Amino acid sequence: MIFKVVITPDTEDGGYTASCPALPGCHSEGESMEEALENIKDALPY
Repeated sequence: MIFKVVITPDTEDGGYTASCPALPGCHSEGESMEEALENIKDALPY
């Protein structure tokens, strides 16, 4: 399956947050955009 992932900068703590709008509660974070994207892949249930 293909899921839309939204990556946004975390202006308070630094780094980036990643979320999958189609899956409530599916969030992750990382120091870089690439790390946040890799981490959200681990959080996906599929």
